[in-house]
Amino acid sequence: MLVKSFSQRMEIRIQHTTFRKLNNQLFTYKIFVLLFKSPNTSNNFFKKMTIHKEGYPTILLTLLVLGVINYITHNFLDNEYQPIKISVIVLSAILLIIVLQFFRHPKRKINRNQNVIVAPADGKVVVIEEAVESEIFNEKRIQVSIFMSPLNVHVNRYPVSGQVIYSIYHPGRYLVAWHPKSSTENERTTVVIETGAKVRILMRQIAGALARRIVCYPQSGWMVKQGEEMGFIKFGSRVDLFLPLNAKIKVKLNEKVRGGETVIADIV
Repeated sequence: MLVKSFSQRMEIRIQHTTFRKLNNQLFTYKIFVLLFKSPNTSNNFFKKMTIHKEGYPTILLTLLVLGVINYITHNFLDNEYQPIKISVIVLSAILLIIVLQFFRHPKRKINRNQNVIVAPADGKVVVIEEAVESEIFNEKRIQVSIFMSPLNVHVNRYPVSGQVIYSIYHPGRYLVAWHPKSSTENERTTVVIETGAKVRILMRQIAGALARRIVCYPQSGWMVKQGEEMGFIKFGSRVDLFLPLNAKIKVKLNEKVRGGETVIADIV
């Protein structure tokens, strides 16, 4: 009778433990559904938004680390630590969302026009001034700088159509993007595109304090199209344009622009 009673108690305990684990797993699933499901989410969103290929390694590493952390938390902590388990799930989901938004790649409607210069990046216009461009032109140009925050889309696009006549990478420092010397001392790439009308536009990708990797695809001799993808700056930074002095600027300081869509200037 004692053996039978002990056996029954063990069976009840095992059943209770199994039920508890299943309940925890169901709760975990509900948390993820609540975090990722939105009443505004639709198939149209996913048709317009993809993840950039430059983000694949970072996203996979993030998923691996978060997976290990959640596995350990939910398999080695008792039920009395349920608040900790919930916190780990929520924080993991938030971190994953942040990483995914860093590498989002929205599809843009590009209306190509050989008479305009479009924004090469999403962000805010922080500089509009005449400045001497000393790397290529050695003359005064109109400088337009766009600051990309970590919340902006980090894809860079060609401001004009034409032929790439210059493309070079410069290693350098990682000063904050708004530092006056960041355009000459930070890690950066310089690309010059010559349009069909022989107008030369210089575009410079500049790394910042957070951005530790610049990706620049074009090489000298390439024929490129306005609005198409030309590179990527991880975690935001700055993009400079150096335009002819007779270009008619169409944006203002602190104006927010969209890469491939916002007209920066008219080419005279």
